[in-house]
Amino acid sequence: MTKFATFAAALGLTASSALAGGYVEPVVEVEPVVVDAAEPASSNAGLVVPALLLLGVIAAVASDDDDS
Repeated sequence: MTKFATFAAALGLTASSALAGGYVEPVVEVEPVVVDAAEPASSNAGLVVPALLLLGVIAAVASDDDDS
């Protein structure tokens, strides 16, 4: 019986040391993003706005109901 108690005590002490410590949140290292400022971003806004204005003028001219 004393051998069993000694074995249980030794097993209990080793198990508690294996569980020692708390939760450690993993560290995620993020590499910085390098933006190349030499190339300007292409944008079609310079073409879209005049195209929409042109379509509006065409629609206004097409809907003209001048019967004279």
